Amino acid sequence: MGKNSGNSSFSDPFQRPSAQMMASANSGSSFLPSQKSLKGIIAGGLTGGIEICITFPTEFVKTQLQLDQKTGATKKYNGIFDCVRQTVRAHGVLGLYRGLTVLLYGSIPKSAVRFGSFEEFKKRNVDHTGNLSTNKKLLCGLGAGICEAIFAVTPMETVKVKFIDDRNRAQPRFKGFFHGVGMIIKEQGVSGVYKGLTATMMKQGSNQAIRFFVVESFKEWYKDGDSKKHIPKPVVGVFGAIAGAASVYGNTPIDVVKTRMQGLEAHKYKNTLDCAVKIFKNEGPKAFYKGTVPRLGRVCLDVAITFMIYDSFMELFNKVWVTD
Repeated sequence: MGKNSGNSSFSDPFQRPSAQMMASANSGSSFLPSQKSLKGIIAGGLTGGIEICITFPTEFVKTQLQLDQKTGATKKYNGIFDCVRQTVRAHGVLGLYRGLTVLLYGSIPKSAVRFGSFEEFKKRNVDHTGNLSTNKKLLCGLGAGICEAIFAVTPMETVKVKFIDDRNRAQPRFKGFFHGVGMIIKEQGVSGVYKGLTATMMKQGSNQAIRFFVVESFKEWYKDGDSKKHIPKPVVGVFGAIAGAASVYGNTPIDVVKTRMQGLEAHKYKNTLDCAVKIFKNEGPKAFYKGTVPRLGRVCLDVAITFMIYDSFMELFNKVWVTD
């Protein structure tokens, strides 16, 4: 006992760890979302609900044009305005909002997952100045897009496309959201709402990789090294619109394949690759860019509004919800 009494390096292996030791051990290694990510989830969810109510009619027109597989004299729509005219004539202005409920149910969790996961990926990858490298901007955006594709977008988009496609039938079968979802699951199983998962992951992953890369890069350029410099919301909107346009031209072919895979005629295709091959053989390469113009307008407006609203919520939350 005596010869050990002066050994100051001895540590009791049964000693209860202190709160400081626990905090140190947990910092940086926890897989639970950070408070900043939780703010991103809430702000993203609110943003998604507001944004989709504003932009849905353009999404409706885009989907109708992509589902129109006819050519020549049998083609149903002769462009954007003809699609709007026929829809309003047959169903009134509210016809342009067919399927909004489905998208609203999905848009809130989609946006929440997207921004929440991006904030988490960003928090884990920023450098000492709080910025992301070029590669990490792309990877964080890609990760956010894949997360939203798996947890929100694929089931929501599949149901939305089936609802819009059902409207084109002589006698629509779906009476409402829950009735329609119930029929889809009853007839096709749970996998029925996960059609086109691969194409959706490709679409959302590339979408968010491009969008977050462009927006984050423009923000860094605008701040010019001053992390506290305020960026006016109209400027954020411009950055978002540019990001949206870049993503449209980057992945419209993927969006067309995804839409076909999720429509009521999806049974005609064995898989995503088979769908792309059949579109190319039967309709030509131009078919991969159907709906580009309405999608361009919708996406630019969508992304601009989304980033402006999201940044506004995050600024508000940062004032009333202080985190590290």
